[in-house]
Amino acid sequence: MADSLPAPGPGESAPRVPLRAVLFSMVVLWATYFLLTTVRSLVMDIGFQFELAWRRLVVTAIGIALTLVLWLLLRLFDNRALWIKISAAIVLALPVALAIGQVNYWVFKDMSPAIERAYGEKLNLNLRRDESGNLLVDVPLQGPGGTAAGTQSVIIEPAETLGDFWRKLLDVALGRYFLLLAWASTYFALLAGVQARAAQRREEQFRSAAKAAELRSLRYQVNPHFLFNTLNSLSALVMTGKTEAAETMIQTISRFYRHSLAAEPTADVALRDEFDLQRLYLEIEAVRFPTRLRAVFDLPQGLEDARLPGMILQPLVENSVKYAVSPVSRPVTITLAAREEFDRLVITVSDDGPGVPQGAQHGFGIGLANVRDRLEARLGPDIGFASGPVPGGYRSEIRIPLSRMSGPHA
Repeated sequence: MADSLPAPGPGESAPRVPLRAVLFSMVVLWATYFLLTTVRSLVMDIGFQFELAWRRLVVTAIGIALTLVLWLLLRLFDNRALWIKISAAIVLALPVALAIGQVNYWVFKDMSPAIERAYGEKLNLNLRRDESGNLLVDVPLQGPGGTAAGTQSVIIEPAETLGDFWRKLLDVALGRYFLLLAWASTYFALLAGVQARAAQRREEQFRSAAKAAELRSLRYQVNPHFLFNTLNSLSALVMTGKTEAAETMIQTISRFYRHSLAAEPTADVALRDEFDLQRLYLEIEAVRFPTRLRAVFDLPQGLEDARLPGMILQPLVENSVKYAVSPVSRPVTITLAAREEFDRLVITVSDDGPGVPQGAQHGFGIGLANVRDRLEARLGPDIGFASGPVPGGYRSEIRIPLSRMSGPHA
């Protein structure tokens, strides 16, 4: 077991029990003490209930104040091991209990003579104290034949010595000592709950940061690959003297990157924006394949604000260009379509090209794996992703829970 809790991160304060919860626990504890001692006084029929009650209330208020002092001392050990906290409570509660016992003695000291007189009157006894402080009772004496022969004073309670004072004080303090230890146990339980919730929040923050880092990593894997391909295409146009096509491609590339970099890498985007981005990409590729590349976009108006991870379709569209359009000399149509099925968003990227050429599996599989990894990192296992040849071409399908963007575009 570690000697202490992990230190909070930079700029993070150590978890504390709220003052309101601390005060509430103290008030409940001492209110219970007040109630039980009052009931005991009523059952024993001591009398002087009003005088005893307000004195008891004073002791209760001072007890709460001294328990607050104990809490301020115990706070110094909040981040230490449990055995250290318990040891601190055992040691620190003792002087606080003695202080409460002393207060109790002072507050109730002047009640003793009144209670003795009332007790004597009730039993028809003459109780008094002599100059030395001894409690005396006058006992009648009988003479011969049962006649009264005066009275004799008998000591029924010797004067209080210093040792008697400390015994009484320790007796009262011992009861308050265990009362304070009971409160300390409650405080440690509250503290453990606060620290557990703080640790859970930190764990959630770390998990969220790790997930965001993973999403950024997967997202950034797309951009360098696409940039490499487009620069190669642009270089080929320049080298073959197609300056107008190269200029058009540069402008479209600028629009594409301005569009793709506008959103935070881990944020979702509206389906309309993702389709617009892929439309720009295919315009760029259409410069290379002006007679072979055809694009069809099928986006129902009711799904334009559906949300999905940004640039999630890029590897799929890129694969279609690379493995369907590039290797053939005939026109190839790439279709992006979306539909809703049972509260799920279904997006397909398909082409009527030759499928997957022999020897293309390595680069082809990396793009598909990126799409699957990003979907699972963002949405968990509740996703569907399938990709493979179909009669007359190739088809990739994404199935994710349907949710919509909020904001001005929704």
